[in-house]
Amino acid sequence: MATIQGPVIPRRRIAEHLRRLREEAGRTLEEVASELLISTSKLSRLENAQGSPQSRDVRDLIRLYGIEGTELADKLMRWARNAGKQGWWADYSQTLPSGLDSHIAYETEASVARVYTIPMLPVLLQTPAYIRAIYRSAEPWWSDHDIEELLKVRLLRQSALTSRENQPPLKLIAITHESSVHQLVGTKEIMREQLDHLVERSTEPNIEFRIFPFSSPPLFTSTCMYAYFEYSDAMDRDVVNVETHAGFRYIETTEQVGQYRRYYEDLYNHSLPPEETRALIRSVQEKLFS
Repeated sequence: MATIQGPVIPRRRIAEHLRRLREEAGRTLEEVASELLISTSKLSRLENAQGSPQSRDVRDLIRLYGIEGTELADKLMRWARNAGKQGWWADYSQTLPSGLDSHIAYETEASVARVYTIPMLPVLLQTPAYIRAIYRSAEPWWSDHDIEELLKVRLLRQSALTSRENQPPLKLIAITHESSVHQLVGTKEIMREQLDHLVERSTEPNIEFRIFPFSSPPLFTSTCMYAYFEYSDAMDRDVVNVETHAGFRYIETTEQVGQYRRYYEDLYNHSLPPEETRALIRSVQEKLFS
């Protein structure tokens, strides 16, 4: 799987419009590719948002479809330039686990991230000590250097909750299974700091943190971790990233994304409100540190 080292939203916009323009022109992939002297596979990748689009190819397609000088043509060229920019996570490409680059690319451009985690706490709300402890216990093959690099990546991801270039801070709606606050990661001291951190961060205006309690019924998506990324521009379709031991699975079709939005609302409605969540965390702390 090719790595994604830059923005994905411009690629998706280009893909959607180029596919529509070809279909409206009544042309096949083979016909258009032959006329532009490019391979059918290259055109197919462009129309499926795979790989970084080249401005030259986008320009040639604009001419072929006869939309030069239009607002759409200007947008397509601007998106092509933006798609070619390198994301900050590209500097860590040698360390990132497979598929994490795509996850970060989607997360970086989202306006809202709705996440559900089990049995670990949400990545964007983890402390440095908690992060190190996870990598050392759950993935013991990481070297100390790799762990420090991965820590930097998580902290850079977390910075989106405070400020972002040309975007408001990311809004985070995070639900975690109650087992996550009982799961001992590292030492008791690490957990004490982590739980304090959760209570503190959960009061920030763009962060809503809830616990899915043991008392709730087991719901369809309560056994796997996933993120639902929502975008502010109406032209950008939401996307779901399901995380498993086998890697990441991306869901982009309108029907399936809509299903996951309903699944998440079900989790949300069966979770404890923020104040009750903080009260539960405090009760766990009392038991853990008494």
